[in-house]
Amino acid sequence: MNKYAQSAVEAAMLCSRDNKISPRMAWDQVSSRIFGKGTSSQKKGCPRDAFLGFCEEGHVKDIPTGNYCNSSKNKSYALSALALLTREPNLANQPPKRLWERIMMGEQKVHNSQMDVVVAMWKAGLLIPINGD
Repeated sequence: MNKYAQSAVEAAMLCSRDNKISPRMAWDQVSSRIFGKGTSSQKKGCPRDAFLGFCEEGHVKDIPTGNYCNSSKNKSYALSALALLTREPNLANQPPKRLWERIMMGEQKVHNSQMDVVVAMWKAGLLIPINGD
């Protein structure tokens, strides 16, 4: 599990334990500890917004829906990956790059740890699957 995946899992668990901490506050707190406060890695938006997108849409256990995410693109990538994992859970056992390739459907774009976040949260049992897709 890379550090962004670790940040997402720990932030979700922190929010679950303390409902006074927003997903954004939890991400900032955990990622500051893991990467160092204010570092470029700590501020990186793609994995953060994948996590916050899940929270915003109510797909993280014990976290209410809300307005948490700044990036509709990264949120969309994460939700597309969740829909795919819901249909094909075995994809979580392959490298995150495979999941990225599947949701990009041929578009040549490198993932920026969004899929690491998705897979780690899925494997940790923190995500609520997307039904009806």
